[in-house]
Amino acid sequence: MAKKLIYTGKTKNVYALDNGNYLLKFKDDCTGEDGVFDPGMNTVGLTIEGVGDVNLRMSIYFFEKLKAAGVRTHYVSANLKDTTMEVLPAKVFGKGLEVICRLRAVGSFFRRYEEYIENGAKLPSYVEMTFKNDAKGDPLVTKDGLVVLGVMTEKQYDDIKAQTQAITAVVAEEMAKRGLELYDIKFEFGYDADGEVMLIDEIASGNMRVYKDGEYIQPMTLSKLFFE
Repeated sequence: MAKKLIYTGKTKNVYALDNGNYLLKFKDDCTGEDGVFDPGMNTVGLTIEGVGDVNLRMSIYFFEKLKAAGVRTHYVSANLKDTTMEVLPAKVFGKGLEVICRLRAVGSFFRRYEEYIENGAKLPSYVEMTFKNDAKGDPLVTKDGLVVLGVMTEKQYDDIKAQTQAITAVVAEEMAKRGLELYDIKFEFGYDADGEVMLIDEIASGNMRVYKDGEYIQPMTLSKLFFE
């Protein structure tokens, strides 16, 4: 099938396919700085051989599970040999929105609210959304803010929140089966021509914070542990 490069990303390239779908090509480039991997960075800092493969492998694993559970995603199929994934077309919300589900108070959540909560305290699948904007430090935005700004409808927000909590529960359960604990996870959502919400991008170790026996696990180590 013919494909046309339409976007070169930091960790993936995007191609348009003849059938109206898109092809994501996973790369071994990682975000970070000075050769140190950091999923929160917005620059390519290093190349790790095989990282594209493990990111795709984990994404396939979870997208297939979600498909079986009836959760809408952009996933169509994947080819591990070419490290590619075919996906449905989807529009992003605004100029890019990240959705975080938190099961423990760590990272930026704890830094913001440490006067009110202990580090590592359990949270009830707390969902928050931030605009992708490096210059403004990825600002938090509320449901009312998203509606007022015309980024999404109230129903779309409610659908995203419900899907985020459902998907997080699936990921957390799979981690628990391996003696691991999910602390938080980051997702991206889009919508189709009818405005229906769907999970997009990937579900990979670099988008989640996972601990084992109270110790943080680096993403590449997590990928290895997950598929042992």
